[in-house]
Amino acid sequence: MVAAFGIVIALIASGHAILYKRDPRAAVLWTVVIWLLPVIGAVLYLTLGINRIRELGLSARMHRSNAADPNEVLAPELVDVAPRHWHGLAQLVNRVAANPLTAGNRIEMLVNGDAAYPAMLAAIESATQSISLCTYIFDNDAAGQKFVDALGRAVARGVDVRVIVDAAGARYSWPSIFGPLRERGVQAGKFRPVRGLSRLTTFNLRNHRKIMIVDGRLGFTGGMNIRVGNLLAQNPKRPVQDLNFRVEGPVVAHLQNAFLDDWFFVTGEELPAAKWLPSLDPVGDVVARGIPDGPDSNYETIRWTIQAALASAQKKVRIVTPYFLPDYVILSALNMAALRDVEVDIILPSENNLPYMHWASRATWWQVLRHGCRVWLTPGPFDHTKIMLVDDEWALVGSANWDTRSLRLNFELNLECYNTDLVKNLEQLALKKLEGAHEVTLQEVDGRPLPTRFRDGIARLFLPYL
Repeated sequence: MVAAFGIVIALIASGHAILYKRDPRAAVLWTVVIWLLPVIGAVLYLTLGINRIRELGLSARMHRSNAADPNEVLAPELVDVAPRHWHGLAQLVNRVAANPLTAGNRIEMLVNGDAAYPAMLAAIESATQSISLCTYIFDNDAAGQKFVDALGRAVARGVDVRVIVDAAGARYSWPSIFGPLRERGVQAGKFRPVRGLSRLTTFNLRNHRKIMIVDGRLGFTGGMNIRVGNLLAQNPKRPVQDLNFRVEGPVVAHLQNAFLDDWFFVTGEELPAAKWLPSLDPVGDVVARGIPDGPDSNYETIRWTIQAALASAQKKVRIVTPYFLPDYVILSALNMAALRDVEVDIILPSENNLPYMHWASRATWWQVLRHGCRVWLTPGPFDHTKIMLVDDEWALVGSANWDTRSLRLNFELNLECYNTDLVKNLEQLALKKLEGAHEVTLQEVDGRPLPTRFRDGIARLFLPYL
């Protein structure tokens, strides 16, 4: 009887993997696990191998009946992308992303928490209507307490405040930030806490977005969490370089809509568009769009954008990322760009906060070095910056890393930007990082001791989960 049950459940689980897994390698791996580990393998697949959050996310969007449609708020005819060779990229992203390109935006980069936190705190203090904040890590430390205090004062003066912190990110400090937030009257939601078997099936799918919107008009986004380590001027114990952006103009509606989707998903509360999504006038000259990404209806939108941008590059590509673990398709796109005589520079930190990520990344470097891409290791402190620049005219900035976790598992949000001044400023930042950086050679990678290569290779085997 038990054997018959094991065969039936194995047939169901392996059949599902064969029919619905997009990557044939994943389908093969799961099928092998299911049959080699009777019952246990099937249970593992049915709990961990099926993306149930996609249906949950779609349901949340369908029920957010009062959410503003960005296509109604922002007229596509306002957008002019020049020169013409960018039109193909803009059209492709328009088809895969949820939002249209918008004109009339102002986007200012804020380097490290020393610049970003004061700007964000000043914005909170100026709020009169609403504040929405979503972050992966919100530490209960001196930096986090400043945000709690500012948010609490906003609540006291009648501002509607909503905060989302990822359940995994909240555990980076103990006790968590939720207690202080509740004490100040701030309504806060925890993204996907692990409670029982139903939540265990999606524990690996995290909300990695970093967005804050004040009064529906002023936005902040990028890759920066809220923690003391980002305040480099204070010489913290574990310093982290990072980058955030101050955003104004119609594209702020894209940030807000992503937050409203997440808030409904976490709490079931629909926030009224009249207060949270005001009409937005042009204020600058940056053409931009918000690109939400996650294991739901926005699956792999950033990954498609990266591939399209690499195919569109004519002169140079600069990538700054803390974690570089792309899949074979993106590796091929990088190599094809280099083989077309496009300069491809991949700028990584020499000091990584997660050693196993550095090991796994190093095991892939030979695949880009042999075709002409350049890999650079910048001196410490650890650099958490995430930007992609193409031809001095196009930038992709936001929360997503160049790894499978960001591009397939996490909920992320990036901004696609067309503007020469913004890109030149970011280019100067990238060039400054290259000062004193070490250029990695293929001979150096191939010359690693055998035990080191073996360790790095084993770490690379876990690439889909890192």
